[in-house]
Amino acid sequence: MSTIAERALRRKTRVRRALKGVAGGRPRLSVFRSSKHIYAQVIDDAAGKTLVAASSREKDLRGSLKTGANVAAATEVGKRVAERAKEKGVKKVVFDRGGYLFHGRVKALAEAARAGGLEF
Repeated sequence: MSTIAERALRRKTRVRRALKGVAGGRPRLSVFRSSKHIYAQVIDDAAGKTLVAASSREKDLRGSLKTGANVAAATEVGKRVAERAKEKGVKKVVFDRGGYLFHGRVKALAEAARAGGLEF
């Protein structure tokens, strides 16, 4: 029997392995969803560096949001990460849902990033 954590790690590894095949040198938009907040990073895997990041823990966002764990917070984080990525010159990314279902907060973040100008 495998634990829940082991199954989640296996799912995340499977998603990342599939992404490497289709990435074609594009940076990866990675999402982490905790019970209280949501985080997004645009990562250049070739260089091993984070290009831009945004989260619901940022001071100016915390004041305007009721909680960091809802669709509204995810939408704001998606807008911010897209805006910051465009400033750095990143337009095309590969979306890494990190083993989470493409639903709810993860989907809201992705749709906001697309609306902000990122292509994936």
